[in-house]
Amino acid sequence: MDLFFGIPSPGILVFAFAISMLAGVIKGVVGFGLPTVLISGLGSVVSAEVALAGLILPTLATNGWQALRQGVPAAIESVRKFKAFLATGFVVMMISAQMASVVPGHVLLLAIGVLVTLIVALQLIGVQLKLPGHPGAQMQASIGGVTGFMGGLSGIWGPPTVAMLTALNTEKKDQIRIQGVIYGLGSVTLVAGHLASGVLRAETVPLSLALIPTAVLGLAIGFRIQDRIDHAMFRKATLAVLLIGGLNLIRRGMVG
Repeated sequence: MDLFFGIPSPGILVFAFAISMLAGVIKGVVGFGLPTVLISGLGSVVSAEVALAGLILPTLATNGWQALRQGVPAAIESVRKFKAFLATGFVVMMISAQMASVVPGHVLLLAIGVLVTLIVALQLIGVQLKLPGHPGAQMQASIGGVTGFMGGLSGIWGPPTVAMLTALNTEKKDQIRIQGVIYGLGSVTLVAGHLASGVLRAETVPLSLALIPTAVLGLAIGFRIQDRIDHAMFRKATLAVLLIGGLNLIRRGMVG
């Protein structure tokens, strides 16, 4: 009998806890990466559906803390500034979440991995998207649509968001907060979408709940590290996490 739905042994459960803590540390340092690390790590030992369900509630909890770490007024200002991005992402994510059980898991992982790696490769060779000080509603909506589509299918919506904020040369603390707000509202949408899709249900909720404490502990550790690094180091760490995550998703997609 499974310890949790889709978790057949204590060893796999311990591995799931370790992955969730590592994902929390990475998110605390660079502001994103928890869903990518969780779905790629858990996806190596359990089904894609169980991995997706497992990341949903830890993602919600850690994004909430990240968004509100600098206070409610700062979070509200971030919502106002990126309202077009958030509105479009919400609608598209709700629609694409209903396709999660239809799209083959390995195809999804491969597509996201290629996109992530391409974004990093362009930055590493010095090709950077240049945006105005504040992107207009049309630009925000376009990026939000891509982000929402990826997020609904896989629980991963960080790369397009990070690319936008990096192109704006956003200061470290502001970028961490804005990511938290965007991902936090997105994760609320993700919960609603997958309650409707059936991915998050009575059988899968216990595992997702069980992964919250270790993810939050990892986030606390990551925040302490992030507070001690400068903007240049923060940028390098961001690119490193994106590259590793992208290559691992490609690997997972290719092995099926």
